[in-house]
Amino acid sequence: MSQDNDTTPERRRQFDRHMLEALVCPVTHAPLAYDATRQELVSKAAGLAFPIRDGIPIMLVGEARQIKAD
Repeated sequence: MSQDNDTTPERRRQFDRHMLEALVCPVTHAPLAYDATRQELVSKAAGLAFPIRDGIPIMLVGEARQIKAD
């Protein structure tokens, strides 16, 4: 039997970049940018970064991290 619950870094689910075509910021409805290093979807318009956990974007404002404006 195979074990599908392996959570080692090599087996973690990857974010599907094609989701960016369908996802928008839940606050501003602006496009999002993918930050692969931090595993976040960034809304520059709202100043928020939404985490990606196990390949799933968490699009809840309460889970987002505030980012500094450039």
